[in-house]
Amino acid sequence: MYPQDNRKNWKSHDRGIWSSVPEILWNDWNWQLRNRITSRAELEKIMTLTDDERAGFSAAENRLAFAITPYFFTLLDCADPADPLRRQVIPRAGEGVFLPEESADPIAEEKFSPVPGLVHRYPDRVLLISTDRCACYCRYCTRSRLVSNARGYDFHSNISGALRYISTHAEVRDVLISGGDCLLLSDAKIDELLTSLRAIPHVEFIRLGSRVPVFLPQRITPELCAIFKKHGNVWLSIHANHPNECTPELADALEKLALAGIVLGNQSVLLRGVNDDPATMKSLVHRLLQMRVRPYYLYACDKINGSAHLRVPLETGREIIRELRGNTTGYAIPRFVMDTPDRGKITIEC
Repeated sequence: MYPQDNRKNWKSHDRGIWSSVPEILWNDWNWQLRNRITSRAELEKIMTLTDDERAGFSAAENRLAFAITPYFFTLLDCADPADPLRRQVIPRAGEGVFLPEESADPIAEEKFSPVPGLVHRYPDRVLLISTDRCACYCRYCTRSRLVSNARGYDFHSNISGALRYISTHAEVRDVLISGGDCLLLSDAKIDELLTSLRAIPHVEFIRLGSRVPVFLPQRITPELCAIFKKHGNVWLSIHANHPNECTPELADALEKLALAGIVLGNQSVLLRGVNDDPATMKSLVHRLLQMRVRPYYLYACDKINGSAHLRVPLETGREIIRELRGNTTGYAIPRFVMDTPDRGKITIEC
């Protein structure tokens, strides 16, 4: 299905309506954020929506914000309603269908949150939710209850309180900084946060979880890389779900991060019509390895409200992993996992 997985064959997409934007602006991550498409009206000026997508905007109202960066929009196939990237960022009517097994907090993060914005589920690890903002909003977001405050949740991360908690709990050796998207913080705030964590003697391992490299590769600037290089031994998990997200721009951004000493992994979410077949997943993991990224996790989609239209049976994920085994290098095979509200992350046997 994807015969041109060699990086030299990957292509940048036409900028379309932004073709006259000067290069210096297009490559400015702040320009990209300022010029995001954030409403149905803006989107319909540049593409034709399906009835399902139009209904999706009504279904998503007060549930989860909508935004697409100009860069990521150029990767969408506007002529194909089934385009896998389009399915990830444009709402559909299914977002308004809530099933009994779904919830606003499907993995019970609130239960394990001693401080607003901090989740302490595992003995030696904490999750620090640094912001509620994202460059684009994934329609299957586990934290749609708080991301962008679309539901009036009024979430505000207490970073100073989280740092105090971490400093007084010597069992915490591993901190995962996420969001929202932590790479939307300013350089100064990222530097300050990493400095504060490095000053805590028992914190040995700092990780970042971000989809910004995929949605907004322009954010990976020399200044940001210098901050990472300064702090050393920082790990970053990106979130790519489909080979069409693997562009020269993403590859260049990841190379900058790798040369700054960042250890790179990827976490994908198994999604209907996006990556729920072996050929697509095989192409994705091959492209990731070419970009110095180790495929780490393949997640079963969490049972967040309004996600049934994107979820697939666990057996589909098992079949994909079984197909990868023996047909590609072991480095390319992610662990198939599922988050649960009571047991945390579990590996699904394949």
